[in-house]
Amino acid sequence: MASLQGKSREAKQEVHTVYAIIKTGGKQYKAEVGEAIYVEKLDAEEGKQVTFDEVIMVAGEGDAKIGTPTVAGATVTGKVEKQGREKKVVTYKYKPKKHSHQKKGHRQPYTKVVIDAINA
Repeated sequence: MASLQGKSREAKQEVHTVYAIIKTGGKQYKAEVGEAIYVEKLDAEEGKQVTFDEVIMVAGEGDAKIGTPTVAGATVTGKVEKQGREKKVVTYKYKPKKHSHQKKGHRQPYTKVVIDAINA
């Protein structure tokens, strides 16, 4: 029984990786090397490299750099993997007893970026 408890404790330990908080399109995203993030539409073709200069925080291996408002000299680079559109969001308004209704749909464009490097 004791050996099983030891294994479960080992499994719960987290692997500390370097990550960054970037700002693009008016939103903030957590970026890790090798991970994909979905950001607001960027003007870049699929397969091209993009660089994010607005890095708010870089952390990992026990230390963290927090910018005021951004970390000086820090960049995050990634490769554009896909340009796409989200699922449709439908809004419907109506006024009861007036035969008035309005149905609208919207699909938000996005860019899928795979993070290649975090330079701090």
